[in-house]
Amino acid sequence: MTARLILLFVALATGGFAIGTTEFATMGVLPLIEDGFAVGKAQAGYAISAYALGVVIGAPVITVLAARIARKTLLVGLMASFSLAHIASALAPTFGWLCFFRLISGLPHGAYFGLAALVAASSVPLHRQTQAVGYVMLGLTTATIAGVPVATWFANWLGWRAAYFLVAGIAAAAVVLVAIFVPYTGASSGAHPRRELGAFRRPDVWLTLAIGAIGFGGVFSVYAYLTSTLGEVTGLSETWRPLVLSVFGIGMTAGNVVIPRFADHARLPTAGITLAASGLMMGLFYFAATNVWAVTLDVFFIGFGTALATVLQTRLMDVAGDSQNLAASLNHVAFNLANAIGPFLAGLALAAGLGLRVTGVVGSCLTLGGLVFWFFAWRRSRLEPAKG
Repeated sequence: MTARLILLFVALATGGFAIGTTEFATMGVLPLIEDGFAVGKAQAGYAISAYALGVVIGAPVITVLAARIARKTLLVGLMASFSLAHIASALAPTFGWLCFFRLISGLPHGAYFGLAALVAASSVPLHRQTQAVGYVMLGLTTATIAGVPVATWFANWLGWRAAYFLVAGIAAAAVVLVAIFVPYTGASSGAHPRRELGAFRRPDVWLTLAIGAIGFGGVFSVYAYLTSTLGEVTGLSETWRPLVLSVFGIGMTAGNVVIPRFADHARLPTAGITLAASGLMMGLFYFAATNVWAVTLDVFFIGFGTALATVLQTRLMDVAGDSQNLAASLNHVAFNLANAIGPFLAGLALAAGLGLRVTGVVGSCLTLGGLVFWFFAWRRSRLEPAKG
């Protein structure tokens, strides 16, 4: 890999690092937000929901409306607005304003990742495209190892607002790096909002999004309650729980290095095997949760399977035709829907009194649901081999 490519990937991944830090760190600083605005736990969760809503709205709207803007220009603009929105979040005078600014912060998320993936993929030969997307996603995965703990530490030391100022600074650094190291190529030939909307007419796009929205929900059903499970079921002290969460991030990073190498040779088969293996690991979580060593190993492999996101990102590029920008950004809409579906269903199971270990069973069932959509996508690819 040349120095030019490395710097390109680092620039794009820095934006992902900022996004990953804010997405996961907000969960960790919610108690501080509760105290700061004197709101309850349920109400404080609106700050997370507002960000997710921003992702769902922003990804398609920004991508379609900005179809004629050069990718580099748009990447710089998205990350600059992301930085400013986090400064506004840090300065929010009331909880209502915080939720509004969190929604604004989420708007650039999907569009940025979609465009970054396209830029990375277009910089390498076809047989290395998934690996290139994986390198960009390393920014998101390493955020769970380094960015989130640092942001949480800042928040505990200086208050929750410091976490958002930190993210704003990382995003500002990404703006500079993208401006310097991402080449300018101009808008794609024939770019038009109507052409981008053509993605919605493609069954393979919908099937790929369904695999992510349902199949990936299992990861979030486990992760959302992982800290509670480690404390109440595993019996792990508060001091050691963050280490297990870091193991999850290490698994994510390792998965994004290893799995894309296989996906570049067999996109859908790799997605199917990853889904099946993830379903198995989540099913085993029910039994592993009672032992610290077993649950740590299991959490690593659950994190490893999150590389499915990278595989599906490239799959969307394969089946989107000339609607590349929109299809690529929709991947993150699907995963934010998964982030809503997984914890919601796990919460219903917990409300029924089934215990925290059941989150793994819920996750396994969701993964099986994703495999159903994967099967239909695989069948279509067999009929049209060029799409597999």
